[in-house]
Amino acid sequence: MPTVEKVARTDAGLASELRMSVMRLRRRLASERDPDNDLSLPVMAVLGALFRSGELTVGELAAQERVQPPTMTRKVAFLEEGGYITRRAHETDGRVVLVTLTERGRDVVLADRTRRDRWLSRQLRDLSPADRDVLRAAAPILKNLAERD
Repeated sequence: MPTVEKVARTDAGLASELRMSVMRLRRRLASERDPDNDLSLPVMAVLGALFRSGELTVGELAAQERVQPPTMTRKVAFLEEGGYITRRAHETDGRVVLVTLTERGRDVVLADRTRRDRWLSRQLRDLSPADRDVLRAAAPILKNLAERD
C-alpha cells in the first residue's frame, strides 16, 4: 500500500488534498461573516457576482452561479424585496431583465468581505514570508481552476 506522502505526489493525491484544504478554508471563512448579515451564503454569492461584474441578466447570474434560471429568479425576487438589488427591463429587449446591486446590497457585500479579509489577513501574518509568496503565486491558479467549466 502506498504511503500518504507518495499518494500526495500524484495528481489524484494533490486533487484530494486541495479539495479537502479548500473546503475547510471555505467553511472557516463562511463562519467569519458579518454578524449583522443574516442572508444565506447562496444569496450572498448572487450579490458578490453583481459586485464583481456589475449589471447582469438573470440568465447570466444563473450561469455564473450554476443554478437553473427559475432558482435564480426566486433569489433575485427575494433580494429585490429586501432592497439589495433592482431589476429593470433591457432597453432594446423587454423580455430580458437586468439586475443591479443597490447601495444596500453593496454595503452588505463590503461588510462581509471586510470581516473575512481581516480574519484571513491575521492568519497570513503568522505565516513565513516564503509561505505567503507560495500563496500569492497559487491564488491566480486557484481562481483559474474555480472558473473552469
